[in-house]
Amino acid sequence: MDTLAHHVGLAAPLFVLVLGGYLLMRACAWPPSMSENLARFVFSVALPAMLFRMMSDFSKLPAVDARLLIAFFGGCLIVFAIGRLVAWRLFALDGTGQSVFAMGGIFSNNVLLGLPLAKVALGEAAIPSVALVLVFNALILWTLVSVSIEWARHGSFSVRGFAKTARGVLTNPIVAGILSGALFGLTGWPLPTLLGQPLSLLAQAAAPMALIVLGMGLAEYGVRAGWRISVAICFLKLIVQPLVVWLLALLIGLPAMETRVVVLLASLAVGANVYLMSRQFNTLEGPVASSLVLSTALAALSTPLAMTLTGGG
Repeated sequence: MDTLAHHVGLAAPLFVLVLGGYLLMRACAWPPSMSENLARFVFSVALPAMLFRMMSDFSKLPAVDARLLIAFFGGCLIVFAIGRLVAWRLFALDGTGQSVFAMGGIFSNNVLLGLPLAKVALGEAAIPSVALVLVFNALILWTLVSVSIEWARHGSFSVRGFAKTARGVLTNPIVAGILSGALFGLTGWPLPTLLGQPLSLLAQAAAPMALIVLGMGLAEYGVRAGWRISVAICFLKLIVQPLVVWLLALLIGLPAMETRVVVLLASLAVGANVYLMSRQFNTLEGPVASSLVLSTALAALSTPLAMTLTGGG
């Protein structure tokens, strides 16, 4: 219980920032443009700067066991299959609805919530492992849902659709920050002070600003629409996925730090990308929006619990 209380204590201030962003939009009636502009700055400038700064010391960072990709994305694939089955048997959804429902059970809020939590709970030594998952996350999961939906609709998948997804991921500022920082880090050159200090200042602001932006974004969504489906998505996301990922990590003998990172990322709230998917494919918009709010609130307890069970210190 002491360990759980410790992790709740670590995570609580971060979720207070999420709540603060939510209240700024709801209680203070800030216009939506405030959320949109701050989110653009965080995604395009602050978080890429933080990731570039961290990855620029690539040669000094601890080595990462790449098998964490097997544990994390293997777990995603298993839970996605479970999610489609649940959506079919319990809610009688069509192939498109099943795919979006299942994606809600595996697509975490790794950027806005995962990075700050990993940094606080596991330390900067965890960032390379988080970065490795981030590089592949959007590409693999967007491709998975696209294949699933296209197959359900037409029994095939277009190469053009995959190329568009890959291009979008590679031009994503978060991925660009990770890759460019890692490439610079491989040179072994130190960052000049004129560049390093501004990046460090941006890096310090990135995590709290990301959490405030998350809260501001959540203010757009309601919590009543399709609540049964929302609860089922949250159960898959917050309980089933971290459990499956943890078991896979144990099965392949993943080191302790990588295990803690993948379980932490798997235990996070539903990512906003799932809502974008539901809008793009015109299905489950209400239940998915509800699951974003509900899972973020529940993650304040479920994520510390997951960290406790995996022995995060």
